[in-house]
Amino acid sequence: MKRKKSPTGLIIILLIIAAAVLLVRHFHIKRFRIIEQGVFYTSSQPRGMDYTRLLYKYHIATIVNVRSTFEHRERNWHNEEITWVRENGVEYVELPIDRSNYFPDEETQDVFLGVMADRTKLPVLLHGSGGKKRTLMLAAVWLIKGKGLSVEETLKKIKRVRGEPLTEEETKFITQLSS
Repeated sequence: MKRKKSPTGLIIILLIIAAAVLLVRHFHIKRFRIIEQGVFYTSSQPRGMDYTRLLYKYHIATIVNVRSTFEHRERNWHNEEITWVRENGVEYVELPIDRSNYFPDEETQDVFLGVMADRTKLPVLLHGSGGKKRTLMLAAVWLIKGKGLSVEETLKKIKRVRGEPLTEEETKFITQLSS
């Protein structure tokens, strides 16, 4: 005797998978990385409930944004972010770094190091659109110039945080930071 397969079982499985995906997204900040616990974090652009998790779980006091206000403006991320920081007493710093030349200049480095040196502004979340290039190059600046790590220690940490090898240009940029 052949059994008929019920679509009900398939529907239940699909609903469970959909719920799991939504829960993971709800409790996951895209490309969230811990540079130094309780001090410095990086991520891609937060959205929605990400901000609340950042405040209550990580006690973020300052958000530093390396995106320009015109970058993907159609998605309204800038207004959402500005509104949220004002409503929650979180300091907000804009340090736009061009996407095509994602290495921070001396002025940007100095401003960022000033933020990181002010204990009242810690912990800091540094974010860009993807959280991979601009944020990690600025994190390298802090690791070398702010924390005093060696080039080798910084390269190792940035590679581990990024999860993929650095380009030759990135390695050269990080190496030159110690000069």
